[in-house]
Amino acid sequence: MLSRHICQEVCPFNRRFAEPAGEPAYEAASDTDGPDLMELMGMTEEEFGERFSGSPVKRAKRRGFLRNVALALGNWGSVQAVPVLARAVEDDEALVRGHAAWALGRILKRAGIPGDRGFVAAEALLGRLEVEEDEWVREEIRVGLWGE
Repeated sequence: MLSRHICQEVCPFNRRFAEPAGEPAYEAASDTDGPDLMELMGMTEEEFGERFSGSPVKRAKRRGFLRNVALALGNWGSVQAVPVLARAVEDDEALVRGHAAWALGRILKRAGIPGDRGFVAAEALLGRLEVEEDEWVREEIRVGLWGE
C-alpha cells in the first residue's frame, strides 16, 4: 500500500526483464504478501501499531495507510467493499473519512441505486453528510453522491 511497493510491481522494466530473487531477505513477509484490503480497512489504531511495529509502514501513520487502502478499494470498485467503507466514513480521521467517501462514490457510480449494495453506499454517505463538519470531507461526500 506504499507507493514504492506498487512502483516495483508496475515498472515496465520489472515486468519485462526482472526475475524473482532467490535471496530470502527479499521475500515478502508472510503476513504482508497479498493482504486482504477489507481487513486492513477495518484496523484500529492499536491493531495498526501491532501489525506494523518495526515496519516502515508506520511512517505513513494509520491515517495515511488507510487513505491508500481506501483508494485501492475505490479503484477495485467491488460492491464487496461497501460495508467496510461505510464504517470507514465514520472514522475519527478526516483523511480516512474523505477517501472512504470517494471510494464509496466510485462504487456507487458502478453499482447504482438500487444496484447491488447501492442503497448501503448511498445511506452511508447521506448519513455522514448530515453530521460531517470537515468541509473537504463534505465535498467528497457530495461528489460521491451527485457527481462533480
